[in-house]
Amino acid sequence: MKSWITLPATALVLMLILPAAARGGERQIAGVRFPTEKEVAGKTLHLNGVALRKAFIFIKVFAGAFYLEHPTHDADEAIESEQVKHFVLHYLTDKATAPKLQKGFVEAMEKANPADLVEKHRDLIRRFASWLDRDMKPGATSVSTYIPGRGLTFWLMGKEKGTITDPEFIHMYYRYNLGKKADRNLRKGYLDLE
Repeated sequence: MKSWITLPATALVLMLILPAAARGGERQIAGVRFPTEKEVAGKTLHLNGVALRKAFIFIKVFAGAFYLEHPTHDADEAIESEQVKHFVLHYLTDKATAPKLQKGFVEAMEKANPADLVEKHRDLIRRFASWLDRDMKPGATSVSTYIPGRGLTFWLMGKEKGTITDPEFIHMYYRYNLGKKADRNLRKGYLDLE
């Protein structure tokens, strides 16, 4: 007896039930496609999770992807582990002006980290914030990469802005993205907790 499901129909069913990462080697959020693997600093990184940052409920600010050598759902492991880490943000609005980005970064770092560390590393927080010196437009990108032994390097719209090597600040940076007091939606998305 022949099965009533033909091969093309079976393929269609599989495409509908398999996650995008398993099908095409990419994941999509808010119309932005991120590959599930990237080569960074000579290492193969795996897409840990994707997230959408919104402002005022309806403004889509950016779609972001977080890559690790060793994917994890555990925030502490992602924050503290010594492995290559890579964030890519694709902006979706022209409302992300430099002053808003700078102020938002400082406020988020203050919220997500212990007050004593914020005060201790105030100069580094200001330095990193100063790198957010361009108004973003749809399609613009920012990238941050941590390489053990080298530090955290930031690029804005393809231009390298600088590197910070202080280990405490680097943990603070990842805590602001992934820690318990980070933006809830970003944290859940980057750690693939949904």
